[in-house]
Amino acid sequence: MTVGRRQGSPYWYIQFQLHGHTYIRSSRTIDKKLAERMETDWRAKLHAQQFMGRKDRITLRDALEAFIATKVGTPNHRQLRSHFKSIVSAIPMGKPLDEISLHDLERLKRDRESMGVGPQTIRHDLNLIRGGWKHARKLGFQTSDLVFPSLKIPKYSLRYLTAEEESRLLAALNPNRCGNGLKRLAVRNDEMRRNLQDAFDLVVLLLDTGARYSEIANIEWHRVDLTRKEIHLWRSKVQNETILFMTDRAFDILQRRSLTKKSGWVFASRNGGPRGYASQSIRKALRNAGLADCRIHTLRHTHASRLVQNGMSVYEVREILGHSDIKTTMRYAHLESRQVTSKAKDVINRLNAALPNPAQDSD
Repeated sequence: MTVGRRQGSPYWYIQFQLHGHTYIRSSRTIDKKLAERMETDWRAKLHAQQFMGRKDRITLRDALEAFIATKVGTPNHRQLRSHFKSIVSAIPMGKPLDEISLHDLERLKRDRESMGVGPQTIRHDLNLIRGGWKHARKLGFQTSDLVFPSLKIPKYSLRYLTAEEESRLLAALNPNRCGNGLKRLAVRNDEMRRNLQDAFDLVVLLLDTGARYSEIANIEWHRVDLTRKEIHLWRSKVQNETILFMTDRAFDILQRRSLTKKSGWVFASRNGGPRGYASQSIRKALRNAGLADCRIHTLRHTHASRLVQNGMSVYEVREILGHSDIKTTMRYAHLESRQVTSKAKDVINRLNAALPNPAQDSD
């Protein structure tokens, strides 16, 4: 029998080789004996499929779960889990995989677009389904000849906020603002006050750290050192840690929040867990501030652009952003080039000023 546990999961995982293929999936049970019986049944079914031509059906949920199980322990696993939750709300997960059609995928695409989700994120949703579909086919389950919808990814120019645009955004997030359907300050309940303050604080921290949304939204207090004014930021996407020093306003926010903390998370959800991807209020504020062409990731671009524009090299900025590949940071190289050519102009002007003036010498 080949069952075992994986880090971060309470369930037993089944993994074995049969006729040169590796099969792996979660048993979704904490009972080891039940997991072993499931492995025996699975082996028998696979044998019947190969030698008797029978193929079992599998639901979309189970196909995606099986595929995600193969990514446990990788940086991509958490992202796949996030996209899985998005798919759950758009496609019936109990539907057999061989009945999933282009119509279902088009509906997922439309639903996500109507929520304001960008095309790159929708592509990741569809890629998860594609991965589950291919994995199920490899394992011998019934699958249809699924056609995936086309999705055009526009080429965006590098967008970052000006100082004036940042002011507009923070005004649109001001926890004490009125209007736009908000209740009067005097009658707002604690939950509403908390949500408004969280959105404002989160955006300021994103602007001042250049971190990815999930890195700040889900940060734990043990990674915040107020004495040293350090943030020990764990970057799950690239599996590395960066120590960031707090700006004055970041320190003020974190110090204030530390006085009223009720859980281990800086931005806790209603039940005290991590905030997760709750970004609707921030996206709404971007629209209200006249920044509909901006995304939450624009805050990260803004931080990086300001560093480069004020003399830091792309190699230094790479360390701040936590990029594993310098190619990713090179999108800001043109800003560095502009700074260099501006400095070159100043150097030549100084040298020219020190030279004799030919017009004066001719007099």
